Amino acid sequence: MTADIQVRSGRTGTPTHQNVVELRRYLLHPGQREDLIAIFDRHLVESQEACGMAVLGQFRDLDRPDDFVWLRGFAGMESRRAALTAFYGGPVWAEHRNAANATMNRFDDVLLLRPAADGAAFALDGRERSAWGAPDKTAAVFTVSVFPLAPHRADAFPAYFASTLLPVLMDAGAAEGTCLVTEESENTFPRLPVRGKERVFVWIARFEDEAAQRAFSAHLHASRGWQEAMADGFGGHANAPLTISRLSPTGRSLLR
Repeated sequence: MTADIQVRSGRTGTPTHQNVVELRRYLLHPGQREDLIAIFDRHLVESQEACGMAVLGQFRDLDRPDDFVWLRGFAGMESRRAALTAFYGGPVWAEHRNAANATMNRFDDVLLLRPAADGAAFALDGRERSAWGAPDKTAAVFTVSVFPLAPHRADAFPAYFASTLLPVLMDAGAAEGTCLVTEESENTFPRLPVRGKERVFVWIARFEDEAAQRAFSAHLHASRGWQEAMADGFGGHANAPLTISRLSPTGRSLLR
């Protein structure tokens, strides 16, 4: 059983649980992203955390103007069920769900994940979330790399990533980042669908700004080690192409 990974952050010192992490991508109706961000950041952050979950980060996709991406964490699968039941059955969601849902075209692109190793959760200790309405002062860019894995090779990929890919990524200018793998438990809140039949490895990295991320990408794709890894399907572990998203934090994202 995974240890209870949690750090403390935010103005109230609420523990941010990360044993289970949802990576949620919403495809919105054209021009609706800022409307959803306003609803979310003003009304749907503290109200979710009061029910026992952690809102870890909210992002604009820099390359997909109608995509909103966010991360939330839980202490475990059973506490996830309880927290989601409390929130989606509670008064705040009842008040704002129609306005939020009206912005969405699709909301079922969801990966249910867990840290790839004990202690591998996001480093959030001491972070404070900005107040609603405060200027968005960060230029940071996060990249989310999703490696789709062949089921029979999935358990071996984290070791391959650490020994073979991570040194190449760091040589190109990335920090170590955060590594997550598929949480294979049954979805305890089926009202919200997840991509449950896939095995993936997710690497999330932070860059100081878009220029730094672009420089990293250029160095990486010119790297012989990366070219060789891509050519052989990442050591034969991958069963579909790698996808990479470039994300900009919203004003109230804890990850920033």
